[in-house]
Amino acid sequence: MRFVALALCLGLAATGAEAQDSETLADIRQDLSILKGSLLGLKQELNTTGASDVQVSGSMLDRVNAIESELQRLTARSEELQHRIDTVVEDGSNRIGDLEFRLCELEPGCDIGSLGDTPLLGGAAGVPAAPAPSPAPATGGGSGDLPAGGAELAIGERTDFQNARDALDSGDYETAASGFEAFRQSYPGSPLEPAALLAEGRALTAIGDIREAARRFLDTYANYPEAEAAPEALWRLGAALGELGSLNEACVTLGEVSTRYPGTPAVSEAQAESERLGCQ
Repeated sequence: MRFVALALCLGLAATGAEAQDSETLADIRQDLSILKGSLLGLKQELNTTGASDVQVSGSMLDRVNAIESELQRLTARSEELQHRIDTVVEDGSNRIGDLEFRLCELEPGCDIGSLGDTPLLGGAAGVPAAPAPSPAPATGGGSGDLPAGGAELAIGERTDFQNARDALDSGDYETAASGFEAFRQSYPGSPLEPAALLAEGRALTAIGDIREAARRFLDTYANYPEAEAAPEALWRLGAALGELGSLNEACVTLGEVSTRYPGTPAVSEAQAESERLGCQ
């Protein structure tokens, strides 16, 4: 794609994943233990206590009615429990798959492609196997917003992101840039990473570090092309290239916005920037 030229222009080089400390690895392993413990607790709920409040007495008709009523109650309860078990197994399997993926990212020499499908917790049947998670597409709001969906976030993850976002909104761009950088290092693979990259790029633009800002915008688009933040990142990348004097690359990039993301607000922004730069 044309972004090879952009990478050369910016002097961008692919870098490996940053090493993580042992505390982060321990936290992930602890999460795995908690999830498996939750499953064991659920299994214990299925064990009988030996107590029963079922009373069947009276005439033949009364006993038949009582048995029928109790069967209906037990059927409804069993269906409720089955649904709950299936939900817990599917959710737990997906979470473990996600944790295993993140753990593999952090451990040197781990091949993500060899992870395969995550086995269902407890070997349960009737629930589709949970596929190993993929790093993209990730969800993250445009302009550095928190995602509107129910993305699973670690303790403190939403707070740290919002603190950096508040600094950006208040015009404290130095704090915002360092806050989003620290967020990405603390929560690698976070659902908020594309939004954090975009917001960090905006903060860097505001303090005049256009080259680093362009790198953040390119990382957002290249790594998370389907994220909500990607259209804005692409037009801001074009604008940054224009600021750096790479007019041809800037015009090409801005032209890609309407092709790649038609109907998004980023299209009008890209068109306005193209006119300002005098793109043909």
